[in-house]
Amino acid sequence: MKRKIITTGDGSKTIQIEDWDEQYHSKHGAVQEAYHVFIKHGLRLFQNEKINLLEIGFGTGLNALITFHEAIEQQLQIDYVGVEAFPVSIEEVNQLGYCEQLGFEDLEVSFQKMHSSPWEKTISITPDFSILKQKRDFKQINEENLFNLVYFDAFGARVQPELWTEEIFLQMYRALQVNGVLVTYAAKGSVRRAMQAVGFTVERLPGPPGKREMLRAKKL
Repeated sequence: MKRKIITTGDGSKTIQIEDWDEQYHSKHGAVQEAYHVFIKHGLRLFQNEKINLLEIGFGTGLNALITFHEAIEQQLQIDYVGVEAFPVSIEEVNQLGYCEQLGFEDLEVSFQKMHSSPWEKTISITPDFSILKQKRDFKQINEENLFNLVYFDAFGARVQPELWTEEIFLQMYRALQVNGVLVTYAAKGSVRRAMQAVGFTVERLPGPPGKREMLRAKKL
């Protein structure tokens, strides 16, 4: 499918899939969405502990980059697993210019290492931050009671409804430890009901720019 780089509402860039009219991040602001959904309402719930983190849709690596920066700032220890069925090319990543946009020029080498590292192999970016990229379909996730936090950043239900089903959220529920949390930009009623059907306790939260609400689910 044809892809192109576009500039979003906060000045940061993302990739658009033209055939779907779908973006990797919000067209209202890629960086704003990432911070609001995944950092503010996800990562910042966890302090002073080792965090096992699963990202569904590694994509451009933006969420991994801002999580890495947050880990440094907050002195967090994170093992990051990013699952992606269709990896983004390093050429596309370089056109996005995230480190420059965010003022993270000192993290450029680490960000490049995240993208250039081999798939299916755990790489230490620092002593306190490792990353494992897995090239596989989301339906192949079979870990149990492992993760503290899930960033659910798949393409929207409008274009890939099969990724927002009870089957998928049951896999997420099983993959999380007790008191584990899943956060997503999505807010559709069908998504919330699918989460609740498999056992999650779900809350609606104010959404990022351009969205009224988002969802956060917890495994009690």
